[in-house]
Amino acid sequence: MASKLIFELGAPGRQAVGLPELDTPMQELHELLPDVRLRDAAPRLPEVDPLELVRHYTRISVLNHHIEKGFYPLGSCTMKANPPVNEALAGLDGFTSPHPLAPEKLVQGTLKLLAALEEMLIEICGLAAVTLQPAAGAHGELTGLLVIRAYHEMHGSPRKRVIIPDSAHGTNPASASLVGYETLEIRSTQDGLVDIEALGAALDEETAVFMLTNPNTVGLFEKNITKIQRMVHDVGALLYMDGANMNALLGITRPGDMGFDLVHLNLHKTFSTPHGGGGPGSGPLAVSAELEPFLPVPRLKEAADGSIAWDWDRPRSIGKVITWWGQFGVLVRAYAYLRALGAQGLKEVGEAAILNANYLMALLSDAFELPYQGPCMHEFVLSGNRQKRMGVRTLDMAKRLLDKGVHAPTIYFPLIVSECLMIEPSETESRQSIEGFAEALLEVAQEAEHDPDLVRNAPHTTPVGRLDETRAVRQLDLSFFSGDR
Repeated sequence: MASKLIFELGAPGRQAVGLPELDTPMQELHELLPDVRLRDAAPRLPEVDPLELVRHYTRISVLNHHIEKGFYPLGSCTMKANPPVNEALAGLDGFTSPHPLAPEKLVQGTLKLLAALEEMLIEICGLAAVTLQPAAGAHGELTGLLVIRAYHEMHGSPRKRVIIPDSAHGTNPASASLVGYETLEIRSTQDGLVDIEALGAALDEETAVFMLTNPNTVGLFEKNITKIQRMVHDVGALLYMDGANMNALLGITRPGDMGFDLVHLNLHKTFSTPHGGGGPGSGPLAVSAELEPFLPVPRLKEAADGSIAWDWDRPRSIGKVITWWGQFGVLVRAYAYLRALGAQGLKEVGEAAILNANYLMALLSDAFELPYQGPCMHEFVLSGNRQKRMGVRTLDMAKRLLDKGVHAPTIYFPLIVSECLMIEPSETESRQSIEGFAEALLEVAQEAEHDPDLVRNAPHTTPVGRLDETRAVRQLDLSFFSGDR
């Protein structure tokens, strides 16, 4: 019974809900609805009683791994716990009911929340202005590059090149290409940091921007950031920070203070919104005073009487980048998160994230190769090369971890680390949780040495076993049956 799907449960005639009788004659409904919207036959629906339905949804709710079920240490994704109170606040009628085109005087509470969130993010980033419009991190990058292009065009040339390190997130070159820029990749040093000589050789008058993540994708803080920003600005280029790893900086340091001209934030990562599977997301863009005139329209503006209005009179703006005003539900959640923690709470988030990552790295460093020595920030990378020499790949170990009740870390990224495991515990995991994950991964390392077939054939306890992942992506099948729906 436990393995059956809902269409296989129940019996003809059973119902889980009782619907009222139609108060509109069927003939009138046929007249109101176009023929293309009418069925020739009733849809095939499961016929189950209420208890069967509840049991079904309870069972499937724990088939997939999620943060409420167990540890989820995806590097660079910050899968932290999401306070339920944020969900409740985002679902309040006053936030869910208004139409985006409601008159400004009727939604002052909503507009003031957005304005207050902008001010908080300005302070956190140490920059001059923020737009909340971008709907995700990559969208924030795209918006930032459009702003960069407009800025350089105002100075006589859009320039043509974006420089990125070889550890960059894949969205960086993709966003640059969408805006029409060439991308130039520079190598990292053996220490995992930006190669200053390679950067100097790449910078010239055609460089529009250097896109950098700090701390970078291998979890290290770019200690030469002051020199880097000076080199970039000396050729008239801009310095962009990919804010995916902002969790490590909260309350400790700010991108603007390091010399960055603009940074996008992932509210769904750093400021705690459930995400994954394509959404929801939010990628606000913070910029310096020089770049503020180019931000998307409309901008929020406070009137003399203290009310908030939309300002469309922005002649240098790049225009709109989203249909309405942003991912409002995510923005409410981020606002609630920031108000609950305050400045001191945010600093404790950053400190705990760094402490947890360094503790976990210390627990695992003897069993795996550690490509980069020294303290990390909020995440770190290991290499599974030692296990690969025993015939067990990093992918195999990731699958085996599912049998241990924890999700795998990010694997095979960044590409500069062979057989990479990229691990981010986040600040919301307890010491016991971190030690439990370390124990599980150490057990897998032992199995790779003494029983490699066990690891190579994992997972063994999940609802489905090892899939042909290439085929699964190309032939996605989300339904257990074919035919009439």
